[in-house]
Amino acid sequence: MHILFLSDNFPPEVNAPASRTFEHCREWVKAGHKVTVITCVPNFPKGVVYPGYRNKLWQSETMDGIRVIRVWSYITANQGFGKRILDYQSYMVTATLASLAVWKVDLIIGTSPQFFTVCSAYVVSLLKQIPFVFELRDLWPESIQAVGAMEDGLGVRSLKKLALFLYRKAAMIVTVTHSFRSILVGWGIDPNKIKVITNGVDISHFQCQPKNADLLKSLGLEGRFVAGYIGTHGMAHGLETILQAADLVRRQPGGDAFCFIFIGDGARKHELQQKAAQLGLENVIFIGSVPKEQVVDYWSLLDVSIIHLKKSTVFTTVIPSKLFECVGMGIPVLLGVAGESAEIVEREGVGLLFEPEDARQLCERLGELQSDQALYGRLRTACLKSAIHYDRAHLALRMLAELEATMPQR
Repeated sequence: MHILFLSDNFPPEVNAPASRTFEHCREWVKAGHKVTVITCVPNFPKGVVYPGYRNKLWQSETMDGIRVIRVWSYITANQGFGKRILDYQSYMVTATLASLAVWKVDLIIGTSPQFFTVCSAYVVSLLKQIPFVFELRDLWPESIQAVGAMEDGLGVRSLKKLALFLYRKAAMIVTVTHSFRSILVGWGIDPNKIKVITNGVDISHFQCQPKNADLLKSLGLEGRFVAGYIGTHGMAHGLETILQAADLVRRQPGGDAFCFIFIGDGARKHELQQKAAQLGLENVIFIGSVPKEQVVDYWSLLDVSIIHLKKSTVFTTVIPSKLFECVGMGIPVLLGVAGESAEIVEREGVGLLFEPEDARQLCERLGELQSDQALYGRLRTACLKSAIHYDRAHLALRMLAELEATMPQR
């Protein structure tokens, strides 16, 4: 089977959609299938083209047996709604054109969260007369409204109509949460064509290991209890709550034992750095995006991982993908996200919960993990035990089986 996959993020970018797409496609190639990915020149999240690449109309390479075609797009940083829409739309056009030059395709997949990529997949499916699969990674435009980037109006209503149209036209919808499936069914989408393949972790790469001694020394973290946030610093993440917790912790007895690190980039990073400077938070360290091959070294620094999203009913339906990386690394989680992800943390016993946007409760949970070694040990053991349930290779093969089942519909 020849699978054509459209995704505007792909390695060497290290965000969640890039990792999921690459790791799934790699396993499909190992299983004997041909996979072509059409993507952009790597530039996320700063909107700067990575070294070794140019924003050309067409360039091709092979990664782990995957044919990767990179097309031109309007490049901008991950901030400013209008410019981002131009980015998405330009990729939609060039990806559609490039797809027409890929021969003998059996099935096409378009991945969200934004729907312009999926629009391209739908158009190509019509032109090539092949099944179209919608991989739903986020509810859009609902998630945009949740962070206040777009108010209800004609634009939002139009996007919602477009979403429903694409849901109905897809031969299959692959969602990353059970909550998404329930919502789609409530909107009248055929439940038989909705499959749930959660995010996961490459357990061959994300494994428990000692803290990287060189990084510990260079960052001045030796002997400190390190709480970290790793990922995009965006509008949805409400990372001010972690800064507030850092401010509260340093004022408590023994507070100098704690240190907070933020690793990654995003639209809100500069504001967060300014806020930390205003508060004089010497217990906070900001680190930019790191290359994929170094990510595990930085994960190893963490005693606990903080995962947080703003308080919104929309975010109760999501499962942050970094949760599974924590599990693979054996790092207990402090989760400030209600809903399905909280159910996983409680069921697997891999961390503690705190109310979203409640910095004081986050401080209390940090104190519990730092002072109660027996509790910490139980959570760490549970992480390592449950990691096998979220092995990306296994999940990729499950998705492949679902894709193969769509072929008789041709």
